[in-house]
Amino acid sequence: MRYIEPHAHMVSRTTDDYERMALAGCRAVCEPAFWAGFDRSSPEAFRDYFLQLTDYEPRRAAKHGLKHYSWICLNPKESEDAGFAREVLKIMPEFLDKPNVLGIGEIGLNKNTRTELAIFEKHLALAEKHNALVLVHTPHLEDKLKGTRLILDALRNFPKILPERVIIDHVEEHTVREVLARGHWAGITLYPISKCTAPRAADILETCGAERLWVNSACDWGVSDPLAPPKLGLELHARGHSWAAVDRVLFRNPREFLGQGGKFSVEE
Repeated sequence: MRYIEPHAHMVSRTTDDYERMALAGCRAVCEPAFWAGFDRSSPEAFRDYFLQLTDYEPRRAAKHGLKHYSWICLNPKESEDAGFAREVLKIMPEFLDKPNVLGIGEIGLNKNTRTELAIFEKHLALAEKHNALVLVHTPHLEDKLKGTRLILDALRNFPKILPERVIIDHVEEHTVREVLARGHWAGITLYPISKCTAPRAADILETCGAERLWVNSACDWGVSDPLAPPKLGLELHARGHSWAAVDRVLFRNPREFLGQGGKFSVEE
């Protein structure tokens, strides 16, 4: 198998994980900006973090033959302080033009508050201004459907952001169809004990088809598995799907979406 990991928080992983991913067939890894496990104390801390994403991690990945790309944003977990968030938003344009920055993400909602929604919309305005791809985080558990609908409605207020240039991540059985119906891409996150297991993800793919869908591990500091995408490939093949069908889900689909921004490239 070959695959692209379109959503992994590698700053939280050891170098051994890069090696394991490369051995499993990973060709490129994309890292959205994320929460550090604690709230950062100043906007300048984000500048250091963005430098880590755009400079240090690409060099660490390259040691194992992996291309590394990143997304830039203020994660919704830290957007409740609107003044703080606006200061971070001022820093972001410094990084959006870097050759390995794919766009703005992962933005979205955490607890579906008004302030989170306002900062989400400010991110969208920035994406619209820079013609950037957008990666969206949807809330967890019981808030997911409500949050997904709030996100979809907010996106309608930014007509210059084409639906096909937005990936709505962490979809599940009860949200995936609404995302696809709006013309967006949908991301299935593979977690061992939450979000989607490999069998559940395979069920979604068999029910909805593979068009405008990608899968990712979203591996971070919590219980997560950086090898979840190729394990889903094995699950799909065991169910009778061809290796070509597996390749579409794991490699060709993320390459198609990411390629829209003009910066992402990976060899066949």
